[in-house]
This record gives sequence, structure tokens and C-alpha cells, in this order.
Amino acid sequence: MQTHEIRRRFLEHFVRAGHTEVPSAPLSLDDPTLLFVNAGMVQFKPYFLGQEAAPYPRATSVQKCVRTGDIEEVGVTTRHNTFFQMAGNFSFGDYFKEGAITYAWELLTKSQEDGGYGFDPERLWVTAYESDPEAAEIWSKKIGIPAERIQFRDGRDNYWDMGVPGPGGPCSEIYFDRGPAHGKDGGPVADEDRYLEIWNLVFMQDIRGEQSPKYGHPPIGSLPKKNIDTGMGVERVAMLLQGVENVYETDLLRPIIAKAEELTGSSYGVDAEGDRRFRVIADHARSGAMLIADGINPGNDGRGYVLRRLLRRIVRSARLLGADKPVIGEFMKTVSDLMAPSYPELGTDFERIRNVAVAEEAAFLKTLNTGSKLFSDAVDEVAAKGSKTIPGSAAFKLHDTYGFPIELTLEMASEAGLSVDEAGFRSLMAEQVAMAKADAQARKHGHADLSIYKELVDRGATEFTGFDELTSEAKVLALIADGVRVPVATAGQDVEVILDRSPLYAESGGQIADRGSITGTGLKLTVNDVQKIAKKLWVHKTTVEQGQITEGDVVLAQADPAWRRGATQGHSGTHMVHAALRQILGPNAVQAGSMNKPGYLRFDFNWTGQLSESQKVDIEAVSNDAVGADFPVNTFVTDLTKAKQMGAMALFGENYGDEVRVVEIGGPFSMELCGGTHVQHSSQIGPITLLGESAIGSGKRRVEAFVGLDSYKYLAKERALLAGVASSLKVPSEEVPARVEQLVERLKVAEKELERSKMAAVLSSVSTFVEQAERIGSVLLVAVAAPEGVGGGDLRTLATDIRGRFGTDPAIVVLLGNADGKVPFVVTVNKPAQELGFKAGDLVGAFGPSIAGRGGGKPEMAQGAGSDPSGIGTGLAAVRARVAELAS
Repeated sequence: MQTHEIRRRFLEHFVRAGHTEVPSAPLSLDDPTLLFVNAGMVQFKPYFLGQEAAPYPRATSVQKCVRTGDIEEVGVTTRHNTFFQMAGNFSFGDYFKEGAITYAWELLTKSQEDGGYGFDPERLWVTAYESDPEAAEIWSKKIGIPAERIQFRDGRDNYWDMGVPGPGGPCSEIYFDRGPAHGKDGGPVADEDRYLEIWNLVFMQDIRGEQSPKYGHPPIGSLPKKNIDTGMGVERVAMLLQGVENVYETDLLRPIIAKAEELTGSSYGVDAEGDRRFRVIADHARSGAMLIADGINPGNDGRGYVLRRLLRRIVRSARLLGADKPVIGEFMKTVSDLMAPSYPELGTDFERIRNVAVAEEAAFLKTLNTGSKLFSDAVDEVAAKGSKTIPGSAAFKLHDTYGFPIELTLEMASEAGLSVDEAGFRSLMAEQVAMAKADAQARKHGHADLSIYKELVDRGATEFTGFDELTSEAKVLALIADGVRVPVATAGQDVEVILDRSPLYAESGGQIADRGSITGTGLKLTVNDVQKIAKKLWVHKTTVEQGQITEGDVVLAQADPAWRRGATQGHSGTHMVHAALRQILGPNAVQAGSMNKPGYLRFDFNWTGQLSESQKVDIEAVSNDAVGADFPVNTFVTDLTKAKQMGAMALFGENYGDEVRVVEIGGPFSMELCGGTHVQHSSQIGPITLLGESAIGSGKRRVEAFVGLDSYKYLAKERALLAGVASSLKVPSEEVPARVEQLVERLKVAEKELERSKMAAVLSSVSTFVEQAERIGSVLLVAVAAPEGVGGGDLRTLATDIRGRFGTDPAIVVLLGNADGKVPFVVTVNKPAQELGFKAGDLVGAFGPSIAGRGGGKPEMAQGAGSDPSGIGTGLAAVRARVAELAS
């Protein structure tokens, strides 16, 4: 049975049993506690945690999942995958243990002709929590499983919680006996290779405290509603139903291995190391394609870093198997063909997915050869010293200069039988950069305790009136100060105000929140921000300016008209720029984020390569043509399927409901799913002035623009600047570019002449430096401070010239400069001195600490820079002492 059929039968089985089919959430679902969605229940967490009331009593889904904690194990074993599909059924206070057990058993054992999976009931075993005789009794009396195939296990195996205080409950797991060829008899407690877990049923009934029942601690209470959370591993079931030995032999992974065999000329199944690399390619290619499809791009931190690491492991594995050409585009095509029947976006968005992956491969291939050579040099140096550990500084250089992830260095070191000084590497990384990973939303609410809002969320959504009016009468439902509900707030106090209805827009979809006021008799509050809780509750962050506000008051909430006008211009302008980008660049220029506020917009999109000047001019022109066309702006609500059929654009990573709001500007010109506020006609946006375009990560670009009055102000300032330049140059404005170009060329000629003069003066001092050479043992040493202002390039030329004057005499030249507060340095060792054992790179360590410097190179020459000119004298003395030590 093919994997797509396994998915289909699962969903149909539970839909027939009254479950609502819920689409898979994006892998990048906005959950501040997770890097990626890693379980089927993640999108339902608010219902299980009691933060929101579930919109349906029972649900079913097949969830895309990525787990990254054991990437190194992928390929080593046949059981680890980074991407997998988790089929699940969920009950929110509806059916409980007997229902979950019955539904699972029916699907597993029903014949394939009748729509089931057709597993032999005699080969199925189950486990139950040691303190849950009720589940065991259901399995025995209701289902009819013999007692000898029901095993009890402790909480480490058969109790589930989220790792923090909150909901939890005992589990019951279903295992399939693969037979004696796969291990010893005795059920799951004896051998989990022979007895393969395929389904886990979680009976969520408890409230756990600080200590988990997993380790014998009793729950602190019971949930008011008992819930069901189950997960069936689609890949494992496919392995069993297809009669293969492991998941890599199944229909959605083995063809990727076959493509790797074709591209590399190597064969799978020949040796363990080769097989590991084939499995890495198959697993990571599928994971990479799915991540890119959900809008993730390679980067240096967070989700982007994981994707970069996966793609680079594919490239390196293919190279080690014999590939000598780019391969990743072929792997993306294979994955798309295999997975598109279940995930159509892999087909419709294939060109973008492929382009992102290919661009990352190209970037990595540029550094792979150089980095591998440097790694080999580091291995040689370690071996020469009789060590087994690659220094943290070498690992840092590979990462910082050549883009090698530390994990790749660790992997290569392990293959060479070496370790890496990870502590040293981490220390250097900490010195260089402290990465902030939380986005703006996470900083505001993502990690906060939201339980205080639960009652308010359960009451129902805030009615947003801002599409139709800017002032609304509303009732104060709650006041929250410093995380605590309060009955009243007075002048000077910051307080969160929850209203039953509000005209103020809450930040979402890239549009920042409205500013405004809440007023009443003798009362005035300034609204500084508005945020959403659980996507439905408006939280107004205010300062009480006058009077006092009390829970239950009837007040007037007003959005600042000028702010709203500017915000609508910015948001509608964003749609214009998006449409123009797609018109100029093509359909692969897809939105990857945005931010708009009054008068300004910032738009991120998936694209590889810098935009040309003509493209930027065209994008601005198309946007402004649409503004001038005075297109009507229409909004309407429809279901998600119809909106997509109409061609409406959706955002990556957004988990849409069944009903969506569509914003249409000029018919086919722009149609997007959007909950933001907009102008009524495109002419109200005003002029759009593109400020610039830049890269913000691999495969991702950003454009920025002013709109409306801010655009006028910017253009007026530019016009005044141009007029001033024209006046200074005494030419008409239209001649300024040509005149400036002439001046730049003259300046370049003058700078070159100045450089020649300066270099001639520097080289004239070569003889003086040669005369200052000190004989230390059998080697001549020139260790001096270079003339003031001599930079790195000139320093290298000077050092090479000095070295050449010594002919066949062993000689070392160490020059430390002082230019603009930096200390560039060059160390060069001629061949005779190298034969005596002197290496340029080794000498850097002698003086580097004195000047706060870092650098390196080959035995013949090393260079770098420091930041402390005051240490030059100390550094030169240190290098003399080091040479004397080595010479002795």
C-alpha cells in the first residue's frame, strides 16, 4: 500500500467517525516554544491547555513534522528521520479511552478491501501505563487481546506530558511483531526492534505539577475535560505494509536514493559508510524541500540555520559518494514528484523551492573545496603536535570565514578520528556575536503566561469594528496590570484594557497596531499598542491620562484618524509592491514577510540574486501606474478553497481557518488573503517611492518604500539635495550625474597617484629594515613597526620585498602596522628558515595577544589584524623571545 493511500484511508476513517479533518499546520507554525512543529498535537495545544475552546469536539489530521535533535543519527541508523508525517485523531472532552482504542483497532485490523490496513490481529501487541488497569481492561474485554500480549510499563515509557506543569496522562501504545528474524521473543518490553511501535494513544486526564508522573510523582489534579491525543507514524506503517526492512526502502524515500545512485555513480547497499550517506541525502532532501515549501530560507540562525545545515550535508554526502556536479536541483525535483500528491504546493511552487536550494548549494560549493583544504591543514597540524583535538580557533575560522557549520567540522573530525575543542569554539563565537532569536511578537506575548486571558478568550472574540468605523462604543470586560486582573485603574497607571468591541486594529499581517484613545466622562486613556491573544482577543495597552477606568464601564474607543489613514496607505502599498514584483520578476517572487506603518512599508520576498537598477525602476513604475489607475479596493469573505481557486495569494507559515478575508485591488492586479485595513481606491495610497533593495538572508530579499505624504517629503528632500549639488557644481540639475562621474574619475586617478607615491616612499625604507635584521641563532629576524598609516596590502608588499633581500640566508620578517587605530600585521618566513622548522602561522600566537589580534595563514606567510596599537612594542619583544626559544 502506497504512503499516499495510507494517509487517505486514515483521514477517511476518522471523518466517517464524525471527526473534522484539519489541514496540517505549517512546519514554521508560530509557537515560541518550538523551532518546528514536531508532533500532531501542536496546532491543538491551545485547546488542550484550556487557553481556547475547541471549535469542534473531535478532529483528525496528518501533520508534517520535523525533529532536529538527532540529525547526527540520520543515516547511522535506519530509524531516525528529520521529517515525518504524524497521523492523529483528537477528542476535546468528547470520547475517551474506549473510543480511542476502538477507532485505532478498527482501522488497523479491518481488511484492505473494506478500507482498513489489514494488519493481522495476532501480530499486534499493546502496552499500558502501570497505573492504568482501565486501558488494559478495554484492550482485553472490549477488543479481545489475550493478556499475554498486553504489557505494563512505567511512566518513562507510557506517560505523556509537555515537560512543564499542565495537562498530561497515561499512554497506550500499539506494536507490530515483525517476527523472529528481527529479534527476540517477549513483546515490546523485550525488543523494540522486533516489536515496532506504530501508534500511541494518549489519555489526557491529569494536571501535573512541577514533578512529572513520568518519574513516579502523582498528578496534582484532574482536567475538567478528558481529552484524546493520538499519533500514528505514517512512515512506519508504510514500511510494514510495503514489506520492506526500513523506512528508507519505502515508496517516498527509496526513489531519492535511486536518484543519488544515478548522480554519483555509487551503489546503495555496498558498504555501511556509503549507505549512511545515501540515507542522509534521502532524508535531508525531503526535509529541505518541505521546509522551503513552508517559506523557510537558509540562514545563520534559528530555522534557517537548520535548513542550511541539512542542505549542506546533502551536498557533502553527494560529493563523498562521487558527484562532481551540482545535484540538489535534481533531488528537489524527485522529492516534488514523490510528495506532491499529498502536498500539492511542492508542485505548484517547485521553481521557487528549487531555486532556493540550488542557490544554497552554489554558495556552499564555493567554500567547500577551500574549507576542506583548511580542515586538512588543521588535521596535519594536530597530527604534527601529536594531539587528537582540533583547536577551537581552527573550527571558528572554518565557520566564520568559510561558512562551515560547526556540526560539519565535528562530523569531519569524527571521520578523521579526532575531536574538536567545542568549548573554545563556543567562546570565540560568544565574543563575536550574541544572536537575538525572538521576533517582535514573541517579545510581546510569545513566552508570557497567557492563562490570565483564558476566561476572556472563552467568552468569545473581540468584535473588530474598524473596517466600518473609527469610533465605537464598548464595554470594559477586564483590566490587567502587571499580569494581574484589577477592578480599577487610575491616572498615571499603565493598564491592559479588554473591550467587547473595538475599532482599533491589533498588530498582525505585518501591519502595526493603531494608536488612539479610550474616553469616557472625566476619563482619557492613550492607546499605545494593541495585540491579539489566541488570534481573537484584542488587548489594548494603555496609559491612563485622566480619571479612572473600572471594569464594566461603557467607554468610547477611537482609532487616531491620521494614523489609520497612513496605515492603510502603507498596507495597500505593500500589496501594490507585491503585485509589481511578481509582474516584473515572475511568480517565484513570493512574500516572505512584511511590515507597514503610516507612510512606510517593508516587504520581504523569496528571490535569489540582487535586483538590477532597471528592475527596481520597473517595480516602482508598475506600482505607481496601479496607483494612478485608481483601482477600486474590494474585500470579501469566502472559504479557503474558493479563495485559492480564485488565485488569492496566502502567506507562508500562516494557519488559516475555513473562512478567509480576500483583498482585491484592480481585479487580477492584486488578490491576497489579508485581515488588514486598506484604502478604498488605489489612488488614495499616493506615490510609492522605492528606497532600496537588499539581501536579508540566503534566497530572501527586502525592498523598502515610502508612500503618501512621506513619499512627497522624501522626494522634496531629494530634489533640494540635487539642487544644492547642482549649485555647487555650477551645472544644471540634469547634468549633475555626468559631472559627478567626471569628478569621481579624476579622484580615482589622483588616489592611484597618491598610492604610487606612498608605496615608493615605503619601499625606499626596505634597506633600512634589512640593516636592522637581528641574528638569532642561525636565523635573521626583522621584527619592527611599519611606518604610520601603512595598511595590510602595502604591508604584505613591503614584507615580501624585505624577505627577498636575504637570498638563501634563513630569514623571518614580522611587520606590525598602525593604520586608523588598527594593527595590521604580516609574518613571512623564507624557504631556508622553514626548513629549520619556523612557520609563519606559529609566530602569530607570540604577539597576537599583545595587540588583541587574530590571524593565520600558511607556513610561508601569515597575516591578520589587531585592535590595540599600544601593544605593538610588547608584541615585537614577544616574537623575538619566541624566535630565540625556537632557535635554541
